[in-house]
Formats: sequence, structure tokens, C-alpha cells
Amino acid sequence: MNTGKPSIKTALRFDSIVKEFFGVRVLKEVSFEIGEGKTLGLVGENGAGKSTLMNILGGNLQPEEGSLWFGGQPFSPRSPADAEVAGIAFVHQELNLFGNLSIAENLFVNCFPTTGGLINRSRMFNDTSAALKQVGLNLSPDTPVDRLSAGEQQMVEIAKALARDARLIILDEPTTSLTDIEAGRLFKVLRDLQQQGITLIYISHALEEVANLSDDILVLRDGEVVGNGPKSSFSQSKMISLMVGRDIDHLFPPRSHTPTRKPALRVEKLGRKGVVKDIDFTLHEGEVLGISGLIGSGRTELARILFGLDPVDSGNITLAETSILKLSPAARIQKGMAFLTENRRDEGLCAEASIADNMTLVAAPRFKRGPLALVNRESISLEVTRYREAVRLTKSAQNTQQVKTLSGGNQQKVVLAKWILNQPKLIILDEPTRGIDVGAKYEIYSLINQLTQEGAAVLVISSELEELIGICDRILTMRQGEITGQFNQGEFDREKILAAAIH
Repeated sequence: MNTGKPSIKTALRFDSIVKEFFGVRVLKEVSFEIGEGKTLGLVGENGAGKSTLMNILGGNLQPEEGSLWFGGQPFSPRSPADAEVAGIAFVHQELNLFGNLSIAENLFVNCFPTTGGLINRSRMFNDTSAALKQVGLNLSPDTPVDRLSAGEQQMVEIAKALARDARLIILDEPTTSLTDIEAGRLFKVLRDLQQQGITLIYISHALEEVANLSDDILVLRDGEVVGNGPKSSFSQSKMISLMVGRDIDHLFPPRSHTPTRKPALRVEKLGRKGVVKDIDFTLHEGEVLGISGLIGSGRTELARILFGLDPVDSGNITLAETSILKLSPAARIQKGMAFLTENRRDEGLCAEASIADNMTLVAAPRFKRGPLALVNRESISLEVTRYREAVRLTKSAQNTQQVKTLSGGNQQKVVLAKWILNQPKLIILDEPTRGIDVGAKYEIYSLINQLTQEGAAVLVISSELEELIGICDRILTMRQGEITGQFNQGEFDREKILAAAIH
């Protein structure tokens, strides 16, 4: 272990950090350092230890062994307030903003500048303006946050860190809700911050982003450092193999199944004023059909309409040759439809309930027996075991364990298991791999292949064009609520698909 005092040019150093939960080591002598004004790309599968490591840095957790140095001095934060005072700021994947408050109020919500015991609004306004200028936002500090786009809110979070004189900023999956244009603006701001001497830790499953932004890369697997060094020593394939502990020859499993010509879903002239217009397409049994488009193109709104969550003004929806236009979502589920929403945390899971209860939530009526409709617990247990294996849920998780304790990738697998346990004929997947590591993505792609081989039809909505190209038989593009293009597998061309979605 290196016990010598680090150079003042080292912004942050972890020395042999060990963390245990219930006697199990989740961080195993983690050591690394970051230079001042540098960006460290932190990658690893869900459950690798990234969040635990950052929670120690942020004062939410304390290590069993090891030490931290920050700014050339020993650093032992006992609370998030300690980290904030020291100049450490977090920009979380789930943004920590109050939509009903102004930008200025969000920036100073727990540290309003005062004069004579009263809030100094003039100073707050000026300091907010300066912070907004640093991140390239030409907005009034009085603007309510709920009027901002996802990209603007992300910049407000960074401005909040700058307003508090942060010297180190940790960004956790910052581009998951951003358009390509918004992400480009974010990257420019981050490079500007580097030039100002601010140190960054960039956590992302988007490995191309990590490689482009970082000076150095740290790879964690099972709580251990398995790779650490300058980005020039890491190819994308090397990062993947280090993360998962094995080589993945391809990011996407091969499509060995050919769709039938039998329609599973037929959508005809579907319209809702201001949302979607004249939507026409057919999805066939055994087919993976992708929908590409910018945020706000109407992709998610279309999925909600297909599942019966939102009304329509015109058109028809046919599932297995039967119109379902007037059916409720519950009735559509009974007809064989499933819908995995993009917001798994709030809409896809009961966080406080167990893994088993979440997995059987949709299919529970199938397990009722006898005149009293009592639930057959033995049958449920067998099905839960079968489908947790089908989605490759981590073996260490107990069926009685609360689902909120799982990593993001494993939570997504529980949501998938919930739906496929009901044996759907058609499954709609809205951003199925958002915030999920590359190993879990591959397993979900393999599961999609398996579903289509068994005759199911799959509709995939994704912001990752490479993902759609890698797993789909056909891709539709949407813009302003309309379908603007259709591409068969042999015609997939990134530039052409993007052009159809944008212009």
C-alpha cells in the first residue's frame, strides 16, 4: 500500500479502500488517483462497486479499511455536508432539482446568501447568472426549472456545483435522457471545466463517451480494480472484456431467426391531435421492429397509446386480427400484450416488494385455484425460479429480497421477467437497456432473440441507434408524431436513419 503523502497535483486518491455489507466485501482494496483538472472515466457492470465507491467519497458511507486523500490532505467525510464543504459535487442520473422553484432557488436551496439575516436576492441573481454563463445557458435565473428541457436541467445541476465552488464533480450517466445535440453541448461544457482546472469523474455505460472525454480510465469488477491507466491503453473491446470478465466477440448476439409474414400487430391511420398523426405499420410474429427518433418525436406517446394508457382520436389497432382499440390496458394484457416502460423505477416496479412478488405481479391470476381463488404458492415458486433463470438474474439475489436492493441491470431483468412470465404475444420495450451495463445488455438482447424464436413480436423504442441496428429486423423513424422512414435490415445506414429522424 502506498502510504506516502501524494503530490499536491493529485486531486484525489483512494488507498486500499475496503467496504463490507453484512460481512461480505463489496470493495476489495481499491486504489487509484486522479490528477487535478483531469477526467477519470469510471466503468463497470451494475453491481461492480461504482456507487459504493462514490458514496464513500460523498460521505454517505465509511470504509472498513483504507484512506482517502483530497487536495493533498487526508479526507474522511462523515456526511454529504462534509463532501460539499470540501468542494465535491454530484450530478446524479436522477436529477436532484425542484421543478416548482426557479433556477436561482435551486442553486442555493440549502445555502441562500444573506445580508442582515435576510436573503440577498441581488447577490443570488448575480451568482446564478455567472454560473449559468459558465455552462453556456442563456437563461434568466428566475426561470422555473420545470420549464427547462432535460439537457438544460442537466446544465443547471452542473451550474449548481460551480456556484458552490466545486473542485471535483462526479457525473453519473449524465446523457441517458439527452438528445445527441444536448449531449454535445454537455461534452463542450465538461471540456471547458477541465480547462479551468476542475477535476471530473465520469461514470457511464456509454463506452465511446468515456473514451472520448476521459484522460484516464478505471475499470471495476466485483469490487476490485481490474484496469487502470491512460485511455490510450483501452480499446472499447478491452473495457468490455475487463468489465464482464470474458470476451464478448460481438456487442449484439446474431439474429438466427427470420420473422413470419403473419401480422401480430396492425396499426392503421392512428391519430391523436398534437401527439401522433396517421401512424401506419404492421409488426409480424417473430419480428423485432425498432422505432428511432429524437426525444419529443412521439415514440413513447405512441407506445402508451398502443397499450391503452392514452386515448386516440382516430384509427385502429389490431392485435392478432382482433381490434383492441376500445380495450383497457388490463384487457390488452389478457389479450397477450406487454409494455416495459422507460421509467422502470416509478412505473415498472414495486420497489418495496420482493423479487418474487414483482415477477408474478402481472401473471398472478394464472395461479389462482379452486372456488376461493386461492394463490398456488408452489406453482408461483416454480415459475419464479424458471423465469429468473431465463433472464439470467444474479444468482446471489434471494426471491424474498426487496427489488430496490438490486442493481439497475437486475431490476430491469425483474421487469422483463414480470412480463414474459405472462407469456405475451407482443411486447413493447421502451428504452430497455437505459443505464444498464454492457454485459446485462447482451443478455437482454439474447432474451429478445429467444422471445422472437418462440413466436412473440417485439417493438423496441431506443435512443441508441446502434442498439436498434444491432437487434432489429426493421426500423421505423419518427419525427413530430409522424413516421418519416422505414428501413429493412439490409438497408440499415446510420446517416440515412438519422436524416429521416431529424429532417
